[in-house]
Amino acid sequence: MKKILFTLFCFFFISNVSASERIDVKLKKCVDGDTAYFIYNNKEIKTRFLAIDTPESTKEIEKYGPEASEYTCKLLKEAKNIELEYDSNSDKQDKYDRHLVWVFIDDKLLQEEVIKEGLAEVAYLYDEYKYTDRLIQAQDEAKKEGKNLWMEEETTPDYIIIIILTLAIIAFILKEKTK
Repeated sequence: MKKILFTLFCFFFISNVSASERIDVKLKKCVDGDTAYFIYNNKEIKTRFLAIDTPESTKEIEKYGPEASEYTCKLLKEAKNIELEYDSNSDKQDKYDRHLVWVFIDDKLLQEEVIKEGLAEVAYLYDEYKYTDRLIQAQDEAKKEGKNLWMEEETTPDYIIIIILTLAIIAFILKEKTK
């Protein structure tokens, strides 16, 4: 019965909101860097933010997952105004019944803000979405600046490793000769 009521609610909700029309919502609960629950018309809706992917921070903890979650949740909690927008080129819901939406916080595109910080990457593009170009540009800038996900790992150059191994072998040989 709950499933039927939820399906009817979703149908009613989706049919009354057209793509490109923003709806005002209130934050119910932030889940992670790309998922949250909102309240719309006194009903709770679970959302998945369109066109981005953040590292995991719930069941599995990936590098930068907690930072992405913390940053996104901070932006949502501090926002004076939160709006959701569907994209006409996207499904309205995914296979987990999450609403696929653009999220605006105080007139800023949340997905773009998270990408600018290097805490998300552009992902799950199944068509040409309304704000994709903005996201790709923000990602390119975050990569150039080496922010978070795009930070180059410090590695020891191969020649230094070869020198260290050579010195270790020489030291071992000399030690063996002095026995």
